[in-house]
Amino acid sequence: MSVWDDLVGQEKVSEQLAAAARDADALVTAAAADAPPPEASKMTHAWLFTGPPGAGVTQTARAFAAALQCVSPDRALGGAPGCGFCEGCHTTLVGTHADVSTVAAVGTQILAEDMRDTVRKSFTSPATGRWQVILVEDAERLNEKSANAVLKAVEEPAPRTVWLLCAPSIEDVLPTIRSRCRHVNLSTPSVAAVADMLVRREGVEPEVAAAAARATQGHVDRARRLATDPAARERRAAVLKLPLRLDDIGGCLKAAQELVDAAAADAKALAEETDAKETEELKTALGAAQGGRLPRGTAGVMKDLEDKQKRRRTRTQRDSLDLALTDLTGFYRDVLALQLGSRVAIANADVEDALERIARGSTPEATLRRIEAIAACRDALDRNVAPLLAVEAMTMALRAG
Repeated sequence: MSVWDDLVGQEKVSEQLAAAARDADALVTAAAADAPPPEASKMTHAWLFTGPPGAGVTQTARAFAAALQCVSPDRALGGAPGCGFCEGCHTTLVGTHADVSTVAAVGTQILAEDMRDTVRKSFTSPATGRWQVILVEDAERLNEKSANAVLKAVEEPAPRTVWLLCAPSIEDVLPTIRSRCRHVNLSTPSVAAVADMLVRREGVEPEVAAAAARATQGHVDRARRLATDPAARERRAAVLKLPLRLDDIGGCLKAAQELVDAAAADAKALAEETDAKETEELKTALGAAQGGRLPRGTAGVMKDLEDKQKRRRTRTQRDSLDLALTDLTGFYRDVLALQLGSRVAIANADVEDALERIARGSTPEATLRRIEAIAACRDALDRNVAPLLAVEAMTMALRAG
């Protein structure tokens, strides 16, 4: 078992990163012995991980971070870093390693203030680990100021600092940043590989695993959630019924409201537990008295946390909506396949009757317009259009075809 075993369908990438981790370990070992560094090292100070949604981009970057921090004694005997069990690997994978900093978008952007402390830390030596690792989960969400801060840090990095940037595609990152990174591109895992993972690692029944992998078309995290969470299956089933409910304007508006309400409820459920834990931890750190009363001068810190939590709830709601829109796109993609006489790789075979009904009642041209309407809704949400307005416009367009 190693940190690479959880990467589904990414064998070539795993080999590349394992080789780089081995050379990184040799660099640190040579520096500790005051010896010359090895020649032709595959290790570099900045990496850009890209790939389609669900390919495991962030998971791959974190596995690499764990391998860089691996302290297994087997390394001295020629073993590859990344055992998955040592203190360095374990704390990195669970997110508690002191020298692994993770930055993720709280709202729609990563602000300069969100990066300030992390950039400052990137110029320091590791406190306990072998490397100072900075993992940016949503590099495509860096705004102009935060991207410039990252650029300066990547241009002149500290000797033992490694930047790991994650984005959907190389074009989503500033050219000046990506030109200084080694690019690692992941591919979508096969449906069979995802189903096999669900059976072996999650204990899911083969039939359920195959259905979840097929429905999500190789999206590892969504497949895992769909296979293990009954509520997720219920939400998907409700979304796939939407195309059959758009008979009139009232039905369109009601469906849009229900879709937005479901996303808001999902975001609220996810936020309640996280927000409460964060708030209590901050109050304890600030020295709150019994009963929750805070010391003077700390109100501003609590207000900053509340603002951060509000931005995160907004993003979570939009992410939940985006997931529903992805399922809708898959539905109409299957409709288009049936209209063109193909049954190859139908993702939503569990609602085939609905697919055939929509396919018989429209044309391929109308189906393409509907797919474009869903894409337009996603674009509108990215531009911060009010969710209900964006979804209402979409459902009306789906009805019109």
